[in-house]
Amino acid sequence: MKRIHISGLYSGVLALSLLAGARGSAVYGQSPALLERTPVQAALASVDAEAIRADLGFLASDEMRGRDTVSRGQRIAARYLRARLDRLGFEPGDGDRYLFEYPLEGRTLQRSSLSATFTQAGLARELSHGEDYQVAGRWAVADLESDGGIVNCGDGAFEDDALKGNWALCSYSGQSLWRLYFPAQRAGAIGLLLVTDPDSDVGGVLPHFAASNATAFDQRVSWPADQGGRRSRAPFPILALSDALRASLLTGGPEVGALLDGRLRERRGASESPVAAENVCGLWPGSDPALRNEVILVSAHYDHVGASGELIYNGADDNGSGTSGLLALADALAEYGPMRRSVMLIWVSGEEKGLWGSKAWALRPSLPEGMRAVANINIDMIGRNAPQVLYVTPSSKHEGYNGLTRLMERFGAEEGFGGFPEGREQGFDGLGSADDYYGRSDHAEFAKLGIPVCFLFSGVHEDYHQATDTVDKIDFDKIRRVVRVVIKALDALQGEDLRLVSAPVGAK
Repeated sequence: MKRIHISGLYSGVLALSLLAGARGSAVYGQSPALLERTPVQAALASVDAEAIRADLGFLASDEMRGRDTVSRGQRIAARYLRARLDRLGFEPGDGDRYLFEYPLEGRTLQRSSLSATFTQAGLARELSHGEDYQVAGRWAVADLESDGGIVNCGDGAFEDDALKGNWALCSYSGQSLWRLYFPAQRAGAIGLLLVTDPDSDVGGVLPHFAASNATAFDQRVSWPADQGGRRSRAPFPILALSDALRASLLTGGPEVGALLDGRLRERRGASESPVAAENVCGLWPGSDPALRNEVILVSAHYDHVGASGELIYNGADDNGSGTSGLLALADALAEYGPMRRSVMLIWVSGEEKGLWGSKAWALRPSLPEGMRAVANINIDMIGRNAPQVLYVTPSSKHEGYNGLTRLMERFGAEEGFGGFPEGREQGFDGLGSADDYYGRSDHAEFAKLGIPVCFLFSGVHEDYHQATDTVDKIDFDKIRRVVRVVIKALDALQGEDLRLVSAPVGAK
C-alpha cells in the first residue's frame, strides 16, 4: 500500500482513515458529530484492548520462541512491526529503512572441535561426545583447553582449597546451573562435571542434558570488543558425564572434598562471525515548520530471553506488553494526525543482553538532518499486577525528576478502570517509584543523550524471566490505559515551550 502523508495542521479526521490501513478508521462512516472530535480524543478512542490482545498473541506465541537477540523469531517480530508502520504511513526511521541495524560479534561452539581424554590408574582413553559426555550450559563458547584432576563436591560443596585448578564433580538433581557455576568458579575450579544423582527424579544426567540443552551449539552474540564490549563471563566449561564414568569415579563412596582417582582433559573451539541486530524505528513527522525538528522518542524493547530446547520463554509481559502497547500508540498517532513535534517510535532489541539496542541508537541517533531528540518515554512490563498499580522513574525522590514524570502522575490518576460502586472509576493509585530500575531499561541509554527520560513499569512478578510469562495472564485493559496516559502526555508536549521537561525540576 502506498504511504500517504497528510500535511497541514490536523487535516481532518476523515482523511486520517486512509492512514489506518486494514485496521480501519475509528471515524469512517460515522456521524458528523463524531467527526468533530479533537485529534487527541480520536487517538484515545482508537486504543482497543482486543486489538492489543491480537498483537500480543502473535508476538508472544510459541512460534516466536522467545524473541532472543538474535534469532529467527525476533527477526519475524521485527518485520511484523515494520509492516504495521509501513501500513499506517510512518516514515522509515533510519534513512529509507525501518530497520536500524547495529553490529554484534557472533561465536558458535563447533561440534567437530570437541575432544576429551579421561585418565585413570595410568590408563588414558578418548571419550565420545554424546556417549561418554555431553556439553551442558553455554558459558564456554571459546577456544579452550581444560586439564585437571577431579574433586568430589557432592551436591554442591565448593569450600575446599583442593578445587583450585581441578574439576568440580557434582551430583545433579535439577539444581540451577547458576547456583553451581558461580561458587565453583569462585573456589578456583576449572569447570563443572555433572553426574547422575540416583535419588533424583531427573534421571540419567547425560540424556537429560542431551535433550534439554539443544541450544548449546547455537550462536552466541556479544557487544563488539572494539566498542567497549567484554565477555560477560569467563569461559567455564560444564560437562555431563555418563553413568559408567560416574561409577568409575565414585566407586567406594569417596568423601565429599576428596581428590578422586581420575583426570580429565577437554578441548573445544569456536568460530566467530559478525552479526547484525535490528531495532525497528518509525518517524511520525511533526507539522510545525520549526517544532517538527524536535523529536520525542517513545521506546519499548521487543526482545526476550529465547528458548532452551522445548522450554519457551514467551515474554508476554516482558516485554510483549510494551511492544504491543507501542503498536497501539502507532495506531493512535495515525488517528491523531501529525503533532506539532515529531515522534519517533523505537522498538529496541538486545535489552535483555545489556541494553544493546538503545545503546547502539544513542551512539548513532538515526534522525533526519536538523532533527534532534528532546525527550524519551520508555515502557516495559505494563501488563501485570493490580489494575491500579503503575510505577515511574525518575520519581520525585530521584535527582532526575522532571516534567515528564509530572505529566505521567497527572494523567495516570485520570485513567480509571471499572468495577467500583455507583459507576465510579479509580485511576492508577498514584505512581509508585521505579527508581530501583532506573538503570535497568532502555531509558538509561537515551538519558545519555542529555534529554529528560521517563520510564513506565507495572512491576515484577513470579513469572518474571520464567516460561510461565504467558499471554493468558496479561491484563489487556491495563495496557490500554497505560497507552492512553502516553497519548495524553504526548499531546501535552506540543506547546511552544518545552522547558517543563528540559531539566530536572528538583528532587525532594
